[in-house]
Amino acid sequence: MDERLWSILVEAFPRMLTAGIGMSLPLAVVSFLLAVVIAVVTALVRFAKVPVLSQIVQFYVWVIRGTPLLVQLYVVYYGLPNLGILLPAVPSAILVFALNEGAYCSEAMRGALDSVPGGQMEAGLCCGLSWRQTMWHVVLPQAFRVAFPSLGNGLISLVKDSSLAMSITVPEMFMAAVRVAGRTYEYMALYLEVALVYLVFCTVLNKIQHVLEKRLSRYAI
Repeated sequence: MDERLWSILVEAFPRMLTAGIGMSLPLAVVSFLLAVVIAVVTALVRFAKVPVLSQIVQFYVWVIRGTPLLVQLYVVYYGLPNLGILLPAVPSAILVFALNEGAYCSEAMRGALDSVPGGQMEAGLCCGLSWRQTMWHVVLPQAFRVAFPSLGNGLISLVKDSSLAMSITVPEMFMAAVRVAGRTYEYMALYLEVALVYLVFCTVLNKIQHVLEKRLSRYAI
């Protein structure tokens, strides 16, 4: 590694790190929190077999899981303006990431809800709780413990998928690397460097996930 390449890598690192902490991570976290809300609502609708809504939700999951994330980004950011709907780049990315991850997380939540013994719901109702109270205080906490590993994997995937937001002009971490590479022509080194930064972020999140899983396992019924 010559002195020029080393100086380029040193110069690019803080730019990547700033874009990662200031945009990529917040983008992934906000999208993930919205995705969890979407997943819970979607899973509950399907679990309760609500007429009409259940079919609509199933159609949503089918479409989102069956189409590429990049195409979804393009449809929302570049396609919706043709219908008179203009969304800035960052809200567009958050919307698409939340809807996309929400569809996948909803399947994890639905499976987790199905794994809770039916007697738990019956016990709650027999104790005088309403269906909503039983679901909130008895069934959902158990389901979240089951779904937690899958949900954690979803957040890690979102951190990596945030690089696709560059395609709709979101100034995230990969865009920072691409800009430096376009100016210096050191593509291989800079792309490996940004890949290493993504690896560090995901490794930290993975460690946090394992710690939380151990803590949650103490409360398993």
